[in-house]
Amino acid sequence: MEIVNLNNEQIEELENRLEEYDKDYIPDQLDGSISIGIEENGKIIAGLDATMTTFKIMYLSTIFVDAADRKKGYGKILMEELERRSKQLGANTIRLDTFSWQGKEFYEALGYQQVGYYHNEEDQYEEYFFLKRL
Repeated sequence: MEIVNLNNEQIEELENRLEEYDKDYIPDQLDGSISIGIEENGKIIAGLDATMTTFKIMYLSTIFVDAADRKKGYGKILMEELERRSKQLGANTIRLDTFSWQGKEFYEALGYQQVGYYHNEEDQYEEYFFLKRL
């Protein structure tokens, strides 16, 4: 036995094998993604990106609002639109994670439930995991 570096073809093969294995355990496969933004004077000042994953879960990977435009409700508008579009795609849950300096209180105010957390002592940060049932 030896540990080797994988090439792109080998990675794709492993992903395909995992997907085939998972078919016995994942009854509903939904497709879809949501990538929306708020534009002002031709510039994107806020936006988010989310992708449907297994078990009808929409995973929010990115949300950002320019510093000058924070506290104006743009993040809330984007999150409400994410929830609306996620329901249209058939999602029943939104999942996300955030670091301690990002949006923990923001997500709590929008009704997201913290379901996990860890503290990294060495690098001095926390990461929080949230869910919201739709």
